[in-house]
Amino acid sequence: MARARRSRHSGARIFIEDSCQTTRYPALCIKCLSQYANSNIRNEQQLAQVALTDCLQQIDDSVNQLSQSIRELRRLDPKAGMTDGIFWHIDNVETWVSAALTDASSCVDEFPEHRMSKMKATIKVKVLNVAQLTSNALALFHRYAARYRGAAANKKP
Repeated sequence: MARARRSRHSGARIFIEDSCQTTRYPALCIKCLSQYANSNIRNEQQLAQVALTDCLQQIDDSVNQLSQSIRELRRLDPKAGMTDGIFWHIDNVETWVSAALTDASSCVDEFPEHRMSKMKATIKVKVLNVAQLTSNALALFHRYAARYRGAAANKKP
């Protein structure tokens, strides 16, 4: 009985590793999905469901990080002048938006490059759109923050 269970689990691991070889970032795919190697994953539908669930968790993390960033951005008081506090808020926003971008990008990377169902392809496009929007937001925030960093650099003797 234990031998059959061990064989099934190693079969799931091999299936995950083989399937991840079709992705753009196989090592990341294996790293993210290897936690399911002891499960009963036996086919592509089950593996896709697990990957989508993992992706959903990453997107949820991204939403939380972006929400934190919005709250932090609202705390920035341009009238307060160049204080260490303003740079602390700027660094927080940059960190959280960068983390959100990493989560969204990691989610996209878990999808295979080829042979996707129409549903998976649609989800991948939408998640890729989130990653691109997050990247744009980060670039625009960097531009905003540069104004403060430039002003602080000009004030230093």
